[in-house]
Amino acid sequence: MKSCLVIDDSRVIRKVACKLFEDLHFHAEEAEDAATALEACAHRMPDVILLDCTSPEMSCVEFLHKLRKQSGGMWPVILFSTTENDISHISEAVGSGANDFIVKPFDRRLLEAKLIEVGLL
Repeated sequence: MKSCLVIDDSRVIRKVACKLFEDLHFHAEEAEDAATALEACAHRMPDVILLDCTSPEMSCVEFLHKLRKQSGGMWPVILFSTTENDISHISEAVGSGANDFIVKPFDRRLLEAKLIEVGLL
């Protein structure tokens, strides 16, 4: 079974996203911030990471740079999630190591389409 890590400071968004991933047959775990997520990845690298663009203590760009330097950190597909449609913000994340982006709010159909696009379904 493929695994995912949902990183978001909103508990509600984490729970909803985890449920969507589980419905798509992923083992879902969650982290409330980027630092906790980096620790989780050091123990077990997921197949996909859903990364919220706004983490309280670490920017998503900083997280991406640190993750990609970890052992196995080049492996996970990273979907950058944002409520913004600012192309420069999205371009910065993709340029820093995110594979694709998804705009909140999203539903199962959109998440499934993104996972198909990146080759995980």
